[in-house]
Amino acid sequence: MNDTTDWYGPDAATFGDRIAAAREAAGMGQEKLARRLGVKLKTLHGWENDLAEPRANKLQMLAGLLNVSIVWLLTGEGEGISGPEETEAALPADVNDALLEIRALKTQMQTAGDRLGRLEKTLRQLLKEDA
Repeated sequence: MNDTTDWYGPDAATFGDRIAAAREAAGMGQEKLARRLGVKLKTLHGWENDLAEPRANKLQMLAGLLNVSIVWLLTGEGEGISGPEETEAALPADVNDALLEIRALKTQMQTAGDRLGRLEKTLRQLLKEDA
C-alpha cells in the first residue's frame, strides 16, 4: 500500500465525503453541526450525500466549525484532516486496495450521474422547444 495515499483528494473523495469526515474528526454529530450552521438536518444530509452544495456563507461557516480550509472542503488540498492512518495500518493491503477501488468507483458513478442529469436537462429543454 502506498504511504502517500490522499484519502480526501478529488480522485478518492467527494465534497460530501470531506464534510462527513471532518465532522466526525471534530467529534460532531449531524444534528449538532446542522444546528450550529443554522440549517435543517435534511440540508446537511444533502451536502454529505453530494445532492446539494452550500452557499458561500455556509461554506465559510462549515470550514470554520470543522477547523478545515474552504479549499480543502472543495478540493481535498490544503489545511484539512489527515487520512485514517490507524485504520490503514490495521487493515491488510488487499483490503486497503479494495477500499480505494470502491472510492474510485463511487467517484466514477457520481460523475456519470452528473452527466446523466445534464443530459436529461438538455433533453427536457429540447422537448420544450419542439412543443
